Amino acid sequence: MAPKLAFMASDATSAQKALVDLSERYGNVPPENADVIVALGGDGFMLNTLHGTQELDVPVYGMNRGTVGFLMNEFSIEHLEERLGDAELEVINPLRMRATTTGGEVIEKLAINEVSMLRAGPQAAKIAISVDGRRRLAELVCDGALIATPAGSTAYNYSAHGPILPIGADVLALTAIAAFRPRRWRGALLPKAAQVRFDVLEPDKRPVMADADSRSAGVVTSVEVTSAKDIRHKVLFDPGHGLEERLIREQFV
Repeated sequence: MAPKLAFMASDATSAQKALVDLSERYGNVPPENADVIVALGGDGFMLNTLHGTQELDVPVYGMNRGTVGFLMNEFSIEHLEERLGDAELEVINPLRMRATTTGGEVIEKLAINEVSMLRAGPQAAKIAISVDGRRRLAELVCDGALIATPAGSTAYNYSAHGPILPIGADVLALTAIAAFRPRRWRGALLPKAAQVRFDVLEPDKRPVMADADSRSAGVVTSVEVTSAKDIRHKVLFDPGHGLEERLIREQFV
């Protein structure tokens, strides 16, 4: 029996055309009734789709109608059902961010790629970093810092000169953004189960913003980050082009 497919598309013209063509060919059911959700767009739309459907426990197969498409498969209208039958499943646990704003509000958000902190003023940020309740860095002077999952390690983390992580590695990348002191500090690899806390020093003079996958929590005084083991994003990739292969390949270009 053919799988029931739910097609979701970004606003891009190419994605909207693909939505029409694929729906005519394979049908289109609501996501809650689907065996597979097919996301048409770029990596940003893929992240939005995963966030928006995480309660459904339905695997998501992305086809690239965007720019980079690291989380996406090659686009083709033909043989989609066969590709889905052969696809490899990767399971991703997001990060859970718990941020306290300067106004005292506590905001929780999930991040599939990374939780990042960025200075919000003209002066460098000063951030203290604790891991599992132990202060590890008393003062990081920087433009910011981030924690990335293996799935997100080739995104903002890689641009900030952080390491690329194999998808099967139970580690997170803690990466500094333009570190001034300690001079050229590049960050650390932490166990996936680690609880990381950032405390903003001099928050009035040196304001810092916090984001989870570019979803802003505003200006903050502290951020706590843990892996959300209770949430499992199921992502499908064509054989030989799964995240494991992509993460390895990316390190040799």
